[in-house]
Amino acid sequence: MWKPDRNSKQPLYQQIAAYLEQRITLGELPPGSLLPSERKLADQLGVNRSTIVQAYENIRSLGMIESLTGSGTRVCGHKWGMDPSPNWNHYVEGGTLLPNLPFMRRIREADQSREPFINFANGELAPELSPNEEIRSLMQSLPFRETLGYGDPQGYVPLRKAITSFLHEQRGIQATDESILVTSGSQQSLYLITQCLLSPGDAIAIENPSYCYSLPMFQSAGIRLFGLSVDEHGVKPDDIRALYKQHRIRMVFLNPNYQNPTGAVMSPVRKAEVLSCCEQLGIPIVEDDPFSMTSFDEAAPSPIKALDRSGSVLYIGSLSKVAASGLRIGWMAAPEAVIRRLSDARQQMDFGLSIFPQWIAAHLLESNALAPHLERLRDSLRLRRDVMAEALYRKLGSKVSFELPQGGLSLWCKINEEVKDYGLLNNGIKNGVLFIPGTVFGTEPGYVRLSYARASIEEIETGIDKFALALRETLAK
Repeated sequence: MWKPDRNSKQPLYQQIAAYLEQRITLGELPPGSLLPSERKLADQLGVNRSTIVQAYENIRSLGMIESLTGSGTRVCGHKWGMDPSPNWNHYVEGGTLLPNLPFMRRIREADQSREPFINFANGELAPELSPNEEIRSLMQSLPFRETLGYGDPQGYVPLRKAITSFLHEQRGIQATDESILVTSGSQQSLYLITQCLLSPGDAIAIENPSYCYSLPMFQSAGIRLFGLSVDEHGVKPDDIRALYKQHRIRMVFLNPNYQNPTGAVMSPVRKAEVLSCCEQLGIPIVEDDPFSMTSFDEAAPSPIKALDRSGSVLYIGSLSKVAASGLRIGWMAAPEAVIRRLSDARQQMDFGLSIFPQWIAAHLLESNALAPHLERLRDSLRLRRDVMAEALYRKLGSKVSFELPQGGLSLWCKINEEVKDYGLLNNGIKNGVLFIPGTVFGTEPGYVRLSYARASIEEIETGIDKFALALRETLAK
């Protein structure tokens, strides 16, 4: 966010007025745009409220903004002496893709404010946990001889072959490179499925709680979501049958290994039962499996796809949670007819991924550096998990409860006293810590997801202090 220059000889209010005037003139703030309240803008820019009052008065005198009781301060509908511009507010309120949930927008705005937040909301790896040196070494030691034209929309062939070997050796999945689609992370796989394999009005079943609740793309596509309750072994086949009978669900979306947000693992018996149930009903399973390679103390749990002999499972994976989110490399293993359909749609969207990250990912998956990196990553994540858990026990005791996950990137905490999510999040932001309230994932108020992957060890300790303070402040009210 822009900030006024305190070393400039120009008064702060004039800098702010000039900045807002420029944004209005350039159409970045179109007619009718609501400006922040004086107090909120003062907080954002780190100035006194009286400075904002002066700045608003300055541009109000130019006829650019108007203030109406109960409606706040807005850009005037007609800007004197200037050519009219499109009313972009009408456009941005339209379209078919819905905006992110309010909680997620609030967290993103805080994160982008450049304030020194400790971020337990971010689900990506800290820079020091990514294989940066391994990737640099690969790039320096291997010649790049690929052409720079449009690539195969299904994905770079050497990468698809490397993914096929990786899935066979690490996940027990039988696939060919023709049944692999390379995507820009797991979320693009989900988007392609909703846009190409489902229709408005279709019903799907998801775990409750589930990451899927936080993705407005399902609602944007007109998909109806129905939750599946989860016991200690995972979702129950009888619940799938009941939803199929009542709503004719078309797909079941599952995240069975170190589930986001709970960290739970579906038992092997339940995986087989769920697969058998869906095969009998003739409905596919979409299995999202981004966290299994982070398993701390045991072998990575097998995916449902490893049991699939009928082509009932669309398997989604990614390098984002175990290597580098910036590579934007994910994949889907599915029947070839599905891959052809989604590849065609992919070509319409972007003509395929850039060759550079695909080339890097192919060599990383085939290199001897991957296994040592994964071992270091698991050790580091386990340490971060333990530090966060110990700090929560020490600072909050019986006020929170949680199960220690055996993999994944976050803790799923239940707050054992009645608390309002919005108040807790606001107090967290005020105290300099970000996290995701449980209602984002479909639960009732009183849960939070705290990621330990992004923050350093020292930040985790400090961040839990801030979270504890925010919780006490919220409970006190």
